[in-house]
Amino acid sequence: MRVAEINRETLETKVAVKLTVDGTGKSSIQTGVGFLDHMLTLLAFHSGMDINVVCEGDLYVDDHHSVEDIGLALGQALKNALGDKKGIKRYSSLFIPMDESLCRIALDISNRPTFVYNVPFTREKIGNIDTQNFKEFLKSFVNEARITLHIDVLYGENDHHKIEAVFKALARAIKEAVTVTSNKLPSSKGVL
Repeated sequence: MRVAEINRETLETKVAVKLTVDGTGKSSIQTGVGFLDHMLTLLAFHSGMDINVVCEGDLYVDDHHSVEDIGLALGQALKNALGDKKGIKRYSSLFIPMDESLCRIALDISNRPTFVYNVPFTREKIGNIDTQNFKEFLKSFVNEARITLHIDVLYGENDHHKIEAVFKALARAIKEAVTVTSNKLPSSKGVL
């Protein structure tokens, strides 16, 4: 069973993550950042992973430290849960609409962290999260999961719809890429 638990404690945050790759999409999310809770719930549901996250952060400062550290812990949990990555499909690319917004994602579980992010926002906040911190969350996730991730919101008017399309697309891409399709490591180099 592909499962990992991560506990990360700093002077700014205390984060606990449990991730089950081969789950049923269940989640228990308590970050103190309501809109992030909503996005992580969507990530669990649409990826089929079970995700539990508890974060106690210095939200009296702002949401940045909590958002970034949750991304770090969640990325590390995914990397650890996938283990040697033997047999996974590895790649996924897809388009996901959310009403008038359209997101394109390309993902490679490559062990080479690379992040390309083209998501334009018109608002500074969605709920109680700074829109610039979505990039920080995703960059932290990519670096710790050691994946290549390209995200492009091709168009859209509503910032809520744009970022929701991103999280749903990411979830579906992860679901496809982690699917076991063989007993071989998906690399011509023999190593990821």
